[in-house]
Amino acid sequence: MPHIHTQPGQIDVTVTMYLFRWRDDVLEMMLHMHKKLNKLLPIGGHIELDETIWRAVAHEMEEESGYELSRVKLLQPKLRLASLDDAVIHPQPVVVNTHEITKGHFHSDSAYAFLVDGQPTKTLAENESSDIRWMTMEDIDKLSDAEIYSNVSEICHFIVDNFSEWDIVETNSYSLDKLRDK
Repeated sequence: MPHIHTQPGQIDVTVTMYLFRWRDDVLEMMLHMHKKLNKLLPIGGHIELDETIWRAVAHEMEEESGYELSRVKLLQPKLRLASLDDAVIHPQPVVVNTHEITKGHFHSDSAYAFLVDGQPTKTLAENESSDIRWMTMEDIDKLSDAEIYSNVSEICHFIVDNFSEWDIVETNSYSLDKLRDK
């Protein structure tokens, strides 16, 4: 689907997923080489007009990584609201931020962190980057500004440096369905 906002100064609403795995007692993070920006980024994409944030997370994760939301674990803050009477609760993002992607084009982004185990079960969607790399924080710290945005490495550090502070929860405890009229 084309971008919703195409005029200068408009802001797209996006989701980003930081996927981590344990390998030999070291956390690695999945990054991919973005085809247009030519930088290493976590997976993610635009929230469509008919999607909730959590639905966008599910579809972007599967399209760009091959991992199904039902087969990964979610990192959540230990203190969080668990339910509301007349609303669907979505997971808490690691961070919500607005950043410039290209000159005059901005994204307001909700970033989430996940722990994966095993290989993805789905094939990457057509036209998605197949240049996927699992990198340690040491690898990421060696990258130049031309290879990675500084906010990506800062968010990675925040997640990894505080890993023991997160609850690791099942993703199926969060509904993908929109709130329906009663």
